[in-house]
Amino acid sequence: MKLRIDLNCDMGESFGLWKMGNDVAILDHVTSANIACGFHAGDPLTMQGVVKAAFDKGVKVGAHPGFQDLAGFGRRSMQVTPAEAYAMVVYQVGALSGFARALGGRLNHVKAHGALYNMAAKDQRLADALARAVHDVDPDLVFFGLAGSEMILAAKRLGLRHASEVFGDRSYQDDGSLSPRNLPGAMIEDADVAAAQVKRMVADGLVRSMQGKDVPVEADTLCIHGDQPGALVFVKRIRAELARAGVEVQAPA
Repeated sequence: MKLRIDLNCDMGESFGLWKMGNDVAILDHVTSANIACGFHAGDPLTMQGVVKAAFDKGVKVGAHPGFQDLAGFGRRSMQVTPAEAYAMVVYQVGALSGFARALGGRLNHVKAHGALYNMAAKDQRLADALARAVHDVDPDLVFFGLAGSEMILAAKRLGLRHASEVFGDRSYQDDGSLSPRNLPGAMIEDADVAAAQVKRMVADGLVRSMQGKDVPVEADTLCIHGDQPGALVFVKRIRAELARAGVEVQAPA
């Protein structure tokens, strides 16, 4: 069986005069774009521009909703009820969906951002709220969630299409969670190390944790963070390694 994986990137995270990432160049190398919806980053013109650029390059467009925390870039934990989480996801997905429709296309997927993503990976009630929000906006959307997490289980309970996500530029813990960003080594800064990790996750279904344990993972979609300084280098290196390994790069239809 031919190996296949989607290559996604978080982008559209500029805001006003403040610019983040190299979105247009990265779009040449990915198959899915997760576009910020204005809560943790992004603004209407940025959202519109990145959606259009993605459509022009044949890249699938997804919403990237997060906590309403511009100052903290959505990476600070916030205590919210499932009802609040549901409403904030519906609101943000609806906003990006409007731009997609106005530009003659449609959303393909939804992936939560930052602290909202990491909290929902472990909290069943929060995961259920996010999955339900995605389902209620459009049951045909694909819900991206951390491989082996509560988000994937929530999607399965709803019968919602889903993609198990792995990371090339992040290290892992023994339980399959991502290493907290405040830990040394949480971000992988060497493109060769990242490429080797990706190849093993795709080919063998395993990732080595920071503690030295081989953790099983299901790799449907691979994320590169567009806000890291070397994002373009990383995505080129990983795409080349996948090609050498005979792995087809394709977005979930």
